[in-house]
Amino acid sequence: MTDTLYIGDYTYSSWSLRGWLLFRRFGLQAKTVLVDFTAGSVAEQVAEIAPARTVPCARLSDGALVWDSLALAEELASRHPGAGLWPADPALRATARSLAAEMHASFDALRGDCPMNLRAAYTGFQPSEAVRADLARVQALWSWALEQSGGPWLCGDYSAVDAFYAPVAARIAGYGLTVGPQAQAYVAAHLADPAFRRWRAMGLVRGAELPWYARDLDRADWPGPAPLAAQPVDTGPAVNAACPYSGDPVTHFLSFEGSLYGFCNAFCRDKTAADPEAWPAFMALVQGTR
Repeated sequence: MTDTLYIGDYTYSSWSLRGWLLFRRFGLQAKTVLVDFTAGSVAEQVAEIAPARTVPCARLSDGALVWDSLALAEELASRHPGAGLWPADPALRATARSLAAEMHASFDALRGDCPMNLRAAYTGFQPSEAVRADLARVQALWSWALEQSGGPWLCGDYSAVDAFYAPVAARIAGYGLTVGPQAQAYVAAHLADPAFRRWRAMGLVRGAELPWYARDLDRADWPGPAPLAAQPVDTGPAVNAACPYSGDPVTHFLSFEGSLYGFCNAFCRDKTAADPEAWPAFMALVQGTR
């Protein structure tokens, strides 16, 4: 029996992103079950693992249930002590746990006024005083941690605390929030991180655009890495036998850097071709479908 991770929409579910990174970023394997935000309540869709009623939640290989992201970080660290979820250095580990706990419990204004939306980047957003106060606190925490550790991530190497702040970085980027150079560099590191890019790529090819997450603001280009050239073609064969998104047989093809890659439909193909983050993600996905 393997671990099973239940997650919400890739585009909008910031807590699911945290849970997924706790597995993916540390080389831990899990079957993923996607909860559809348009198909009823989360509690109804995860009723088989009650009392869990939110995402992310996990049923671990021995049947144990974990339905809180911070608890998940601690449980995975206990079960996989060599994976590096928390820093090995005791002082840095204390810092990482404190910062993750504050993220878990705080920044209500930033989270409420700037819901994560990885399909959009906005211009013209005017933060409230409460949002500006949250941003000031975030920057103070990041600056202090980076000075303690020397970077490049908050506590040296990437650890669970960075997974917890990945959606904060996405909010700062997506809403064009003003932060100082040190914080901006940390945001850019998240946007360029292969695991984050894979998550966003999956969001752009799965699920619908949910209007209640949208903001009535002008849109801008996503501030992540630039697109890579890829072209749809009519015929294969492809290097992969199954679509990396669905697992279905390939019927549509894309040419990239001299190789042909296959998808189960035109939507998956065209979204991948257009998405700046999709190619690093796709190249990782396709390894399992050759």
